[in-house]
Amino acid sequence: MDTKVFRKISYGVYIVTSKAGDRINGQTANALMQVCSSPPLIAMAINKENLTHEFIKKSGVFTVSILSQDAPPRLIGRFGFKSGREVDKFDGMNYRLAANGCPILQEHTVGYLEGKVIKELDAETHTIFMGEVTEGQLLKDGEPMTYAYYHEVKRGTTPKTAPTYIETTQEEKKGENMKKYKCTVCGYIYDPSKGDPDGGIAPGTPFEKLPDDWTCPVCGATKDKFELEK
Repeated sequence: MDTKVFRKISYGVYIVTSKAGDRINGQTANALMQVCSSPPLIAMAINKENLTHEFIKKSGVFTVSILSQDAPPRLIGRFGFKSGREVDKFDGMNYRLAANGCPILQEHTVGYLEGKVIKELDAETHTIFMGEVTEGQLLKDGEPMTYAYYHEVKRGTTPKTAPTYIETTQEEKKGENMKKYKCTVCGYIYDPSKGDPDGGIAPGTPFEKLPDDWTCPVCGATKDKFELEK
C-alpha cells in the first residue's frame, strides 16, 4: 500500500487545548472532523501519551484554534514537538480563555471552536473524542492551513505521536546533489537547494555555511541536533 495516499485527504492543522484545574495546555492536531451540524459535533484523535489528552480526560472540555496559512512552522512546532510537562507552551503567546477556561490563540488563527466531550472511543494509541461544540467564531479573513499546505509549502514535519505520521522512505531521500541534514528532534530536513526563506537563508546555502545561531524552523533545535541524511 502506498501510504502517501493518506496525504490527499483534506486534513487541517489545529491547536487543540484543554485544562486541568488552573493548568492549561495545547497541542498541534490534524485528525479532526465535523460529524454533524445539528447538534454541532466534531471528532478528534488525540495521542494517549500527550498531556492534552490527560487534561481532556480530566476536564471534559476543549477548544480548537483553526490555524491560518500564515502560521509559521515554529508555532506549529512549539505545540507539536514540545511537551507541556516540560515547558509552558503559552508563555509569551497571545491568547485568551474561552468560557470553558481553555485557551484560544489570537494570532495566526482564522477561527475557533469551544466544546465539551460527550463520547470517547478507544483507538489503540489514541482516543477519539467526540465533542459537542458550544461556541464558535471566525476571527479573521483568510485561508485555513491544510495538512498538504503545511508539508508542501511550509515544508513542515509531523510528530511520531500524530495519527497521520508517515515515515520518510528511502526513495524520498534520493536525488539530491547537496547534503541534507535532518533534525533529530522533530524530523525536519534542511534542504540546501531550498534554504530557509523564513529564516533569511537563501537557496543554495550548504548546512555547513549556516550561521552558528541558526535553529530548526519547526522546533527551534540548534545546529548540533542535526545529523547528515543518509
